[in-house]
Amino acid sequence: GSAGLSRSEPRARQGHGQEEEEEEGCYRLYPGHIPTSPLQKALLAAGSAVMALYDPYRHDMVAVLGETTGCLALPNLRDKMKHHPEGYRILQERPRIRLSTLDMSRLRGLPDGSLGREYVRFLEDNKVSPDTRMPPKFVDDEELAYVIQRYREVHDMMHTLLGMPTNMLGEVVVKWFEAVQTGLPMCVLGAAFGPIHLSARKLQVLATELVPWAIRSGRNASCILNVYYEQRWEQPVESLREEIGIFPPP
Repeated sequence: GSAGLSRSEPRARQGHGQEEEEEEGCYRLYPGHIPTSPLQKALLAAGSAVMALYDPYRHDMVAVLGETTGCLALPNLRDKMKHHPEGYRILQERPRIRLSTLDMSRLRGLPDGSLGREYVRFLEDNKVSPDTRMPPKFVDDEELAYVIQRYREVHDMMHTLLGMPTNMLGEVVVKWFEAVQTGLPMCVLGAAFGPIHLSARKLQVLATELVPWAIRSGRNASCILNVYYEQRWEQPVESLREEIGIFPPP
């Protein structure tokens, strides 16, 4: 397990400059943490929202938007994990999904249709890597920082389970599912404004088939953060979809 620091128990520091930082209440709660005031968060949220809408592939801006607007959704997700046996174990053990923690050769050798094999197939077909997920910076709670990190690292798992590619249409569909599931404003914004980049034909498919399915699946599914995916590699994707409550893709 990994013991977390609470806001009431900041990490001890040494040195005059660090003491001044503590006196001002600017605690660095985890590596890379940047303490910010509510006003600074609001400015970061506004700026990152504009940039993310202009260029949805600016993952750095999407990440900042998620951290600066998730003050209500993240505690709710954390509480869901704490009240679920598998989710609670994830919070205690703090697993990470990175190339350094994945046995890619073993996953490639799993049967077709298994979560591990299809996850690796998704990564290779779409030329993406779990290592591109940015670490949190602006979340002022160490445990909540892990929650948003976990959300980011299972995002590609959602693509795998939903059968969606990483093109704009696929990303919008996954965002609709995640918006219903997590309540994160970043997901809601991506779901609402992502379609402006799509053609009329894709918009029709999105509106008539994909969005209704994504919303129904999001409402029906159990919390996606309560699944210890690293211990489910051999489970068939169809079986895991049924267990979570995700309807088969249209």
